[in-house]
Amino acid sequence: MKKIIITGGAGFIGSHVVRRFVKQYPEYTILNLDALTYAGNLENLKDVETSPNYQFIKADITDEQHINRIFSDFRPDGIIHLAAESHVDRSITSPLDFVKTNVVGTVNLLNAAKNIWKEDFKGKRFHHVSTDEVYGALGKTGFFTEDTRYDPHSPYSASKASSDHFVRAYADTYDLPIVITNCSNNYGPNHFPEKLIPLMIHNIIHHKPLPVYGDGNYTRDWLYVVDHAVAIDLVFHHGKNKENYNIGGFNEWKNIDLVHVLCNLMDKKLERPEGESAKLITFVKDRPGHDLRYAIDATKINKELGWKPSVTFEEGLAKTIDWYMENQEWLNHVTSGAYQKYYEEQYDLK
Repeated sequence: MKKIIITGGAGFIGSHVVRRFVKQYPEYTILNLDALTYAGNLENLKDVETSPNYQFIKADITDEQHINRIFSDFRPDGIIHLAAESHVDRSITSPLDFVKTNVVGTVNLLNAAKNIWKEDFKGKRFHHVSTDEVYGALGKTGFFTEDTRYDPHSPYSASKASSDHFVRAYADTYDLPIVITNCSNNYGPNHFPEKLIPLMIHNIIHHKPLPVYGDGNYTRDWLYVVDHAVAIDLVFHHGKNKENYNIGGFNEWKNIDLVHVLCNLMDKKLERPEGESAKLITFVKDRPGHDLRYAIDATKINKELGWKPSVTFEEGLAKTIDWYMENQEWLNHVTSGAYQKYYEEQYDLK
């Protein structure tokens, strides 16, 4: 029986990874570690919370002593590390929070794994989940590959780049068995609504302004979160030791074009006159250091592990909209209180 710790398992991507592993591998024991900060929500895992092979512990990965106790007691065979501060705007406001969680927290986990495995690495694996933002920005052409030079432009991406380097350093220095995955922008159910797609869905429902940075021509590659969870499963089990794999959706959209597609789909879903939601689009002051374009070349994971997206963007977007429309109680819970205050301060919209 394998015992696996998944950090950040109550978050957006993490909850989908936890769900997949709990359901796909009933012979495993899955321990979800999450600090339950603003983006961690155990409501994301209601469907598996009573599963016999699932456990949850509230834990902050920056608390070295607590992490060491958990690892000593549970003695995992594998770690899938997703816990991170991940919102770029928040990193601009509070960069040290990102250094603490994304860098110090990662090193705490690496040390805990190294200490309990004691160089007996057979059947062990530390899977570090990272982002395409560590590569910096692209022009109008080209793609990020696994060999692209790191060039982070925000405190968030700099902290993730640093954590990637520490993971590789532990592989080189201590021979720790690691894999790293760098993914493009995720979308899908359970996404915390300060990110673009869920924010727009929520605001369209409530006739609120749709804030778009700058001229809206920033381009991103979009990956359906369920497909990402499948890719993580494949890399964790079958990826080559000490390798990194890029995971992308082959799906580039300019922000403004994506918002218009959402507006059109939501008008139909809500039975509103065509073009009504688009009137809510509000261009706001641009984000400092905003990267123009990200695009992932996912050829390596396709050729080595046979992974590719299972849905088109249109299919994934329709599934996402349907989920938010059917789970408005969840949406209302996460858009109340402290988050609402942050949202108003961030975008200067009341």
